[in-house]
Amino acid sequence: MAGRVRLFVQRFFRKLLLADRPLMTKLIVYSTLLVVIPMVCVGLISYRETSRTFENEAKRYSWQIIEQVKHYVEEYLRGFEINTLKIVNHPDVVAFLKLKSLKEVSDADIVPAVREVLKNSAYSQSDVINITLILDHIQVVNSAVQEGVSTVDGIEKEYWFPNIPVTGSPKVYSRVIEWNGRQEPVLSIVKRIANPNTLQPFGTLVIDVNYKRLQDVTRKVKLGESGKGYLFILDEQGIYVYHPDYRLIGTKAPEGVVEAMRSESVGSFVTEVGGEKQLLTFSRSDSLHWQVVTSIPYSEMMRSSRENIGWTIFVTTAIFTVLALVCSVGLAASLVRPIKRLYRYMKRVEIGDFNGKVPVRSKDEIGMLANGFNRMVKRLSQLLDEVYFSKLNETQLHLRQTETELKMLQAQINPHFLYNSLDTIRGMALEHDIDEIGTMAAALARLLRYNVKDAGLTVTIRQEVEIVEVYLRIQQFRFEDRLEVQFDVPDWAMRQQICKFTLQPLVENCIVHGMEPNAGKTRIRLSAALLEDGLMEVRVSDNGPGIPADKLEQLRLRFDEEEPVRESHIGVRNVHRRIRHVFGKRCGLRMESAEGEGTEVSVVLPYDPHLGGDRNGIPASAGGG
Repeated sequence: MAGRVRLFVQRFFRKLLLADRPLMTKLIVYSTLLVVIPMVCVGLISYRETSRTFENEAKRYSWQIIEQVKHYVEEYLRGFEINTLKIVNHPDVVAFLKLKSLKEVSDADIVPAVREVLKNSAYSQSDVINITLILDHIQVVNSAVQEGVSTVDGIEKEYWFPNIPVTGSPKVYSRVIEWNGRQEPVLSIVKRIANPNTLQPFGTLVIDVNYKRLQDVTRKVKLGESGKGYLFILDEQGIYVYHPDYRLIGTKAPEGVVEAMRSESVGSFVTEVGGEKQLLTFSRSDSLHWQVVTSIPYSEMMRSSRENIGWTIFVTTAIFTVLALVCSVGLAASLVRPIKRLYRYMKRVEIGDFNGKVPVRSKDEIGMLANGFNRMVKRLSQLLDEVYFSKLNETQLHLRQTETELKMLQAQINPHFLYNSLDTIRGMALEHDIDEIGTMAAALARLLRYNVKDAGLTVTIRQEVEIVEVYLRIQQFRFEDRLEVQFDVPDWAMRQQICKFTLQPLVENCIVHGMEPNAGKTRIRLSAALLEDGLMEVRVSDNGPGIPADKLEQLRLRFDEEEPVRESHIGVRNVHRRIRHVFGKRCGLRMESAEGEGTEVSVVLPYDPHLGGDRNGIPASAGGG
């Protein structure tokens, strides 16, 4: 019995594997099965994954639209929320809100002034329909031109009115009002005004905004291939703030929709809305506490997946079945021959022969393999050449670097040689009792050391003042009694930070432009003073000929030009740019001058009270200001 079963199984597998059939039949059958079955499986998997991809793409696209609409609405309404603060803090409104009875309102005669405030605020924003200020149980004032027109009648009966925060935070609600004889949907920015002592509300500010701006934005949103999708907005209680169907504004959304979005701030789900399956994607606005939702018909979204993928599977399977039947005949012969040809050429490459190419006679996988091998051999030959040239360039670069280091060493030696020579001159002058030459050589050496010393971008004002004193000591040998200098910089200013080589170029300008053109005595004064907002200034002034008004304006304009500074020396524009780069745009140079009366340049710097002592203890005129 066991032998018969074994014989039956062997015969079954022989027939299943076509053991007794010709090779051509085997190739045709196996090729067909190997193509059709995988194609059907791949098609079914592709259909499922494509459907999922379509759904994910629809969700992603909806999220992008939601975020854009949400950002626009938040920014749009934030401007009105800021406007509520301006209105409530206006002096006339503050005075109005302090009134406690209708008689006080009548006696104060302040209603026209309050209405003018509301009108001006409404006119400043074209989307505002009406602004209403309510003093509870006493007086209502609005910005409407027509007398007796009100957009807040029955507002206390709105479902959201008891939930308005008494903390003064404005809230935005959607409602329908009576305006110009018709029902008009509006967005109302509502702010309760509470007594700061009792926290009890005694007034309300309502800004009614035209609904068309929100309608225009949402109308541009196209969802789905046929555009049947739409966008709507719900408040925190699930009430429609916006819906393409105005009749639904102020009504509650289906409970299933509200519940699905209650626990999440962002997400999507499929549900039935109006008897039709819809894909809903939502995102919550943190500032408005609204849910912005897109709705796309699920059947429309999946229709292209069903039609296109199904037809593609059928056509592709049929084509590949025919190709399998045609190609299976020549498969055996065409498979081995190119592989052997490729193997023979690989043996040549192993011994370093990169000449020639594998002949490519087909575009199948073997043909692509041969093409790839040819490209690899060509690239390998190029890489060998690149390695050679890379080594050559590396050697040249090393030589250039060595040359650069040598030049840097020479540049470092030369300044030291120069001020060592100046020290030698000073010693020789003192040895021969020529004190003036010794003093001048010492001052010049110190100025040179300060120039080449790498002390960072900033130094203290004390260091800058000392260098100015050294520079003026040299200049006084030239001008003698024609130069008079006054330092009036207090100790608190001396400890503040300033860019290196800031004051010396300014003092040099005083001498070049203020002293050299004139034969009389020139007075230069350095002083310091505190400014507002954490700033201070160091002033360099002279009594020179001054600067003409047109040239002064040109100098001021050049301070803020963006193109690179090309001066060959340290000019005032260079100083201004360095100060702004280090301390920010609030700092820099300020220049004042009058023709015939002298020039004053102020260096505006940040003031650090930890370096300068208690600011409250320093008079505003500190530093000779």
